[in-house]
Amino acid sequence: MEKKRCPWLDLSKTDYVKYHDKEWGVPVYDDRTLFEFVILESAQAGLSWYTILRRREGYRKAFDNFEPSLVANYDAEKVEQLVNNSEIIRHRGKIQAAIGNAKVFLAIQNEFGSFSRYLWEYVGGKPVVLRPERKEDFQVTSELSDQISLDLKMRGFKFFGSTICYSYLQACGLINEHSIDCFCAQKESETT
Repeated sequence: MEKKRCPWLDLSKTDYVKYHDKEWGVPVYDDRTLFEFVILESAQAGLSWYTILRRREGYRKAFDNFEPSLVANYDAEKVEQLVNNSEIIRHRGKIQAAIGNAKVFLAIQNEFGSFSRYLWEYVGGKPVVLRPERKEDFQVTSELSDQISLDLKMRGFKFFGSTICYSYLQACGLINEHSIDCFCAQKESETT
């Protein structure tokens, strides 16, 4: 019998299904992975997540395996290389934002000891669990994403408005929004 999954998921895209089943909504505490999703989610602005997901390996290579200290030091020559890299979204503004966001990310690490500590403090260290019943019940922003995106914007983040921030929080498991009948939600309720 086919497993029930969130209603927004395109089941014909096996890589998307794998991402949904193994990563989406799973808590992330590792700073490098959190930075990876900063780059990927901000690149998503105006595009579908699947468009970015298909280019994930290209981003991994292009952005030095998402090492923020390396990305923060990219120069104009590196920006030109990235703008000409067909394995990523070649949007100059988003590429420059990734570099600027890396600098802010490092500053937050310095201030809080880790980006993870900064981020998880917003939810008291525990994921916000939502269980929508229908596709139209899924949220795209919340007070939490408004608050975090505003703070990050004030610190200098770009391409990280409330909608992108909400998607980021879902991707990194701070918000776990698998639908009520999704097998991922069922699996989680069995382990708690």
